[in-house]
Amino acid sequence: MKSSLQRLGRALMQPVAVLPLAALLLGLGYFIDPTDWGANSVIAAFLIKSGDAILSNLGIIFAVGVAFGMSKDSHGAAALSGLVAFLTILMLLKPENVALLRSFDPKWAEAGNVDNFAFQGFSKVNNGNAFIGILSGILGATAYNKFHGVKLPDAFAFFSGRRLTPIMSSFMAMVASLILMFIWPAVYQGLVSFGQTLLGMGPVGAGIYGFFNRLLIPTGLHHALNQVFWFDLVGISDINNFLGNVQESITATYHPGMYQAGFFPVMMFGLPAAAIAMFTVAKPERKKYAKSVLLAAALASFLTGVTEPIEFAFMFIAPQLFLVHALLTGISVFLAAQLGWYAGFGFSAGFVDMFLSSRNPMAENWYMLIVLGLVYAAIYFLIFRFAIVKLNLKTLGREDVVEGENTELAADTNYTAMARKILEGLGGKDNVTGSTYCTTRLRLTVKDDSLVNEEIIRQTQIAGIMRPGKGNVQVVVGPQVQFVHDEFEKLL
Repeated sequence: MKSSLQRLGRALMQPVAVLPLAALLLGLGYFIDPTDWGANSVIAAFLIKSGDAILSNLGIIFAVGVAFGMSKDSHGAAALSGLVAFLTILMLLKPENVALLRSFDPKWAEAGNVDNFAFQGFSKVNNGNAFIGILSGILGATAYNKFHGVKLPDAFAFFSGRRLTPIMSSFMAMVASLILMFIWPAVYQGLVSFGQTLLGMGPVGAGIYGFFNRLLIPTGLHHALNQVFWFDLVGISDINNFLGNVQESITATYHPGMYQAGFFPVMMFGLPAAAIAMFTVAKPERKKYAKSVLLAAALASFLTGVTEPIEFAFMFIAPQLFLVHALLTGISVFLAAQLGWYAGFGFSAGFVDMFLSSRNPMAENWYMLIVLGLVYAAIYFLIFRFAIVKLNLKTLGREDVVEGENTELAADTNYTAMARKILEGLGGKDNVTGSTYCTTRLRLTVKDDSLVNEEIIRQTQIAGIMRPGKGNVQVVVGPQVQFVHDEFEKLL
């Protein structure tokens, strides 16, 4: 299981890499027009829509990226299989289709019908649902890995091999949809009922909510709890109360911003510090790669409060750290509520919203959240750095690599000559039956292993050669592997 989770964690790096820029674009647009989100500014609207193109379609991005990354040879057919699985689940779990398949009146589950909110959970199965995307990606990769080499009878030969994998992923997605059709509303209703129970518990309930809000992030079901505390499912509407300066909502046990304020220390300080900690313990040869992802993600989290680039970077690779992160979030939300430190957000708990919140009449002692944030930065940094080193966790930049694997090639490297020498060492193009590449390696299949001459291949600037099995050769090139592969394909 640990190996599978680490494989999934590595596969997530492809889609996660696109998130920081999207978060910054959206956050900048929101900063320009914080009240109407682009209605009063063409520039803000352009930036917001550009960023939203990514963040609103996380499910699709994860489905394609995970399937591609978890496939045996990182083939495009696996990515297509992941997309087909996602679209199948998305269609079958549309509220109107669930109503048809389960024979109930769709109006029975309309938003606002508090008595029957269980089926509202299906409205959260959309393009942006990361959980459905990850599930679809796993199904797509599984279908590809199991069926990409299957040969069907001559009458169906056209559908053999890689053409079979999207078909099989569709069947697998149908089964998954059938299961989710019955499980999803029960889980959603249970979480909403749980959230209602927490309402009367004051700051303690707020802390428990904060804990489960983070813990449920991988499944996408944190939206169920958000419906209770942030929006109008049961009349709380914490976000609207805070932004709308609703004074009459203040009671002995509730103040607007109570269920939001505690997220600022985590998103602005804690998680960026965790990203820096992961960068500091990355292997020397991987630091440049880790820096490009982690520091950009830290900046996005601090400025905009978009935490997915950091959280998805470790939640599957180091789930024990994700549990610690959820606990620390719960404690922060509890402390803010208990001590009367109130702030709120229209987008998320980043610097932009902190700045805007400071001018809101409902904000109280908001500056203390910065003090708590600085303490949290130290706590997150120390815990993450200690745990990663002590437990030898394979976080970003600490993956097992061949010695010298990430050696940078010179800027004036002749990729064509390099590819030609590698092809010669493989026994010529007639001996090569397939080629692809991953982060740093050419992944090649050959007809006859005896024709492979490693000495010829080592005459180039490669970092190493691996022979994982019969007919398989991996040539470790480095980060510029794509350019070598492009020239290699031309020669083939």
